[in-house]
Amino acid sequence: MSSSTVWSWVLHRADEGRRYLDHRRRHRGAEGEGALSPVVFGAAATRPCTLVVCRGCCCGNASKHPGVDHEWQLDRLRAAAADSGGRLAVRTTDCLGPCDQANVLVVQPSGEGRRRGGRATWVGWSGDDDCTDDVLTWVAAGGPGLAEPPATLTLQFIRPPRPELRRARR
Repeated sequence: MSSSTVWSWVLHRADEGRRYLDHRRRHRGAEGEGALSPVVFGAAATRPCTLVVCRGCCCGNASKHPGVDHEWQLDRLRAAAADSGGRLAVRTTDCLGPCDQANVLVVQPSGEGRRRGGRATWVGWSGDDDCTDDVLTWVAAGGPGLAEPPATLTLQFIRPPRPELRRARR
């Protein structure tokens, strides 16, 4: 394919995009003067807030955390998901990485929360009932992007592990 063919295709697609946006501007939704309503495709339209609970090498290990009832915590989270009417999902995963801050869970925003700027939030040391209560309260209020987390929960926020950096070949 020649470069002139590629450029004509790119310009054609850009022109289609401009025409689409012009059409959207002419046919504004109920969101206000000049506002464009976001286009949401597929499952993202109804994606629930999701709790990803680490149950890897350190998290969920009774020998490493003998005072924590890991099954009870998971049962509580799953019961809250069942009672949420589809607004909350819970899943478990293998090791998430920051084992020195176990038990780790990640609160992923709902589709609406993501559109409003919410991002996945990592919570460390989440094995006690108070943390579980705070997480469930936050998620019931909407979770990341839709509601502010409880102040006590923000003290347990951790940074996600960095991907391994690879050395460039010389």
